[in-house]
Order: sequence, then C-alpha cells, then structure tokens
Amino acid sequence: MRAEAEGEGELGMLMVGNVGVNRVRANCLDFKGIRSLDDMVYQRPGGFEATTKSYFYQRARERDRKLAKRTIDGERFHPAQRSLWFFMPTGDCPAQWYNQWNTGRYKSHCFYSPTEQDCPLI
Repeated sequence: MRAEAEGEGELGMLMVGNVGVNRVRANCLDFKGIRSLDDMVYQRPGGFEATTKSYFYQRARERDRKLAKRTIDGERFHPAQRSLWFFMPTGDCPAQWYNQWNTGRYKSHCFYSPTEQDCPLI
C-alpha cells in the first residue's frame, strides 16, 4: 500500500488496500483464482506495479501494518469500496478503464469498479 500510494497519505494507502482485498475476494473478471495477498500483489499482468521497484522491498513500518490490518479487517473507503483497479493518469480520469466505470478520484488516483452483477463477492 505504501509503495503504491504513500504520496496520497493514509487515506490513499487505505484505498489501495481496499483494491487489494477486493481482488482477493472477487474471483471474477481478471482476478479469478487469486486466493491470497501474495497472488494478488505479484499477479502478472495486473498486479501491483510497485513490485518492480526497490522501494517495495523495504521493511514495512508499524504504521503500514496497522493500515493494512484495517483493510483486511473490512474497513472500506469511497471511492474504492468495490474497486478492482486504480491508476494515476496524467490528466482527468477516463470514464472507463478495463471496461469498468470510474467510481471517483482521490488525489492522483482514479478508481474503477465492476458491477455487482459481474463481481457479486466484493
């Protein structure tokens, strides 16, 4: 979460955590068979880009672990409550990304969520 969104503050990191937990829970679309956080983080294609940077491999701080636990324990934050995708565009958020609708933006990141019909488990 830190490696993907530290510049977005705690709330931004929590939203990235929501996306990660959603991908593990979803078992739909691009995330079928993703059953663990490791599966989700290292999924190729589609996992977290930060795994390609050395910053990702720094030891987690206590603050980072507490934030991760909050998302694992079920805390959800708009616009990422049901999101499976996020990214940082150079301009405005496109209305759709990976054929999913934009649910909102937080600072630099745009969030995209599937319909309940497509992914009922999130």
